[in-house]
Amino acid sequence: MRHFGFQPTLWPTLFTVPALVVILALGFWQLQRLQEKLAVIEAFEARVTAPAVAPPPAGAPVAEIEFQRVSATGRYLADKEVLILGRPFDGNTGFHVVVPFALDDGRVILINRGWIPEKFGPLLRRPARLAPPRDSVTVNGLVHVVRPKGRFVPDNEPGRDMWFTITPSEIGAAKGLDAVATYYIDRLRPTPRDRQLPIGASTEVSVRNDHLQYAITWFSFAISLAVIYVLYHRRRSREAVAAED
Repeated sequence: MRHFGFQPTLWPTLFTVPALVVILALGFWQLQRLQEKLAVIEAFEARVTAPAVAPPPAGAPVAEIEFQRVSATGRYLADKEVLILGRPFDGNTGFHVVVPFALDDGRVILINRGWIPEKFGPLLRRPARLAPPRDSVTVNGLVHVVRPKGRFVPDNEPGRDMWFTITPSEIGAAKGLDAVATYYIDRLRPTPRDRQLPIGASTEVSVRNDHLQYAITWFSFAISLAVIYVLYHRRRSREAVAAED
């Protein structure tokens, strides 16, 4: 009975071993990202269902305030509004309406009032019913901290009043405001299905979490590559034995 030995060859091995190391590393990295994303989702669910509290003070730890449910009382500074460009909703293009909000204690926080369609962007064409209240009002919302923008997101252009991300420091400086909070608040809509403009944020979890699928894909690639490597050398061994006969 013949035994077909397994004799790795140089070039396939030099390609396969590093490739397997990289692919497996990517798979384990996706598992790590999965755990991080699950922690974010867990924190979101816990905080959005908790009773609303006062807006956190300046310098509060980011990990403790993100997604915190808050209730803020004060007045909108409507003349200092900005529109965040390129924000879709249900497949429609539009803007997020961000308005500085002066709290009763003197602090200023940016409020993302919600989404409006593109046709209502310019103030001159916007119905009066979409304007923020002039009197003191209480806003319920979720705290959001500023994260680094994506690689393909344009830089804000304060000189042209063009905004692509909510950056309190930039917006505050452009609008002549002092001591704007480093975080902002997403105003919550009255109910999850409410569609009254501006359409506020929802407490439903909408964090994308595809890391498990990505990990499975990378590990599948690794298994496939290993199988191909073994089968290739097994076939070469059989061919070598057959040639000797």
